[in-house]
Amino acid sequence: MTATTSLGPRALFRDRDAALANTLALGWTCGCWLGSFALMGSHAAAANVAGVLLSAHAMILAAYLIHEAAHQNLFASPSANALAGEAMNFIAGSSYASFERIRHMHIRHHLDRADLACFDFKALLRRRPGFCRALEVLEWCYVPATELMMHAQVIARPFSVASQRRHLPRAAVVLAVRIALLALLGLWSGKALLLYLLAVLLQLHALNFFDAFHHSFEQYFVADDEPVPLGGRDRRYEHENTYSNVISLRRAWLNLLILNFGYHNAHHQRPSVPWYRLPALHAELYGEEPGAVLPLAELLRTWHRNRVRRVLSDDYGAPTGQPGGADTFVGAHGVSFLTVV
Repeated sequence: MTATTSLGPRALFRDRDAALANTLALGWTCGCWLGSFALMGSHAAAANVAGVLLSAHAMILAAYLIHEAAHQNLFASPSANALAGEAMNFIAGSSYASFERIRHMHIRHHLDRADLACFDFKALLRRRPGFCRALEVLEWCYVPATELMMHAQVIARPFSVASQRRHLPRAAVVLAVRIALLALLGLWSGKALLLYLLAVLLQLHALNFFDAFHHSFEQYFVADDEPVPLGGRDRRYEHENTYSNVISLRRAWLNLLILNFGYHNAHHQRPSVPWYRLPALHAELYGEEPGAVLPLAELLRTWHRNRVRRVLSDDYGAPTGQPGGADTFVGAHGVSFLTVV
């Protein structure tokens, strides 16, 4: 029996590789997240730093495990993927929206080959210039204010928008539970509470950095099931407007920090391929092709330079495969699969 042989029709995982890789990923994520609170509550400064980094790391992995579950890549059955997706949703801090809502909008992103969101944050900012200016100042100060706003709207809209009232019970219950847990954390250790909030900011920065430079798709603000015109967005369009932004090609293990999510062209070519097989798929599809991966240093530079412009810009930019080509990439806000609902 080979390593990838099926374990049977009632198996929990799709094959032996999935059993090992996904058990390790899920167990590591849960363990790191729970253990980070003890470190953040410690009296040792070094432990506090480690706790913040470990908490942010776990929440980042949880977000990308939600993505894997959305593509049915964690377990053999949809129900098991949904259960894991909901658990990771709680760790990632995005459980105000159900896993099913997140999954639905993300699959639409693949089918429509577009960046879709249910909340037009740019229209809100243009209507409220004072709020917009404050948000831009915070972004200039490296506070992920736009991403915080996108998470906040997932909570707020069920309370304030009639068409979203069906989501109110879940949003209200999750909000109450999380406030209670944060209060308990603060009673145990005020320092741990503040450090956890810092870890959340680091998580949002990391998720936004990679999300910002995955596509130069058209962006549409839609209701949940509102169709968008496909136009000329065929497979060629999808490939030409999708970009891979891995952490390192030479030290591939570093990409496990983001669960290989940076191999984004390979993912869009075959969304059913799980995270642990994406490096091999990328090599199969693109080999040593120049420009197949945008250099991390260039993306960090343009992420820094365009951190304010990115808030309202409708033009993501047009990166090229040439040296320095990523410098023309402005990037996007509000495209995280966690907050487009």
